[in-house]
Amino acid sequence: MLVLSRKVGDKLVIDGKITVEVVKIQGNRISLGIVAPSNVKILRGELTEQQAKAQIAELVVEEGLLVAC
Repeated sequence: MLVLSRKVGDKLVIDGKITVEVVKIQGNRISLGIVAPSNVKILRGELTEQQAKAQIAELVVEEGLLVAC
């Protein structure tokens, strides 16, 4: 993991295609602006965890057998 210190207005460029900018810092929260090509999927970390849980929740029992949907 790369850990950087940034100030408001500072930007990061990832692979020449994705730009992340620190827009606002207020207390212990920051706001980030992200510019990326439309084919790049951007999700908050907790959403990827929820998707994994949802996939597990889609497992159902049919006739006594655990079946993936």
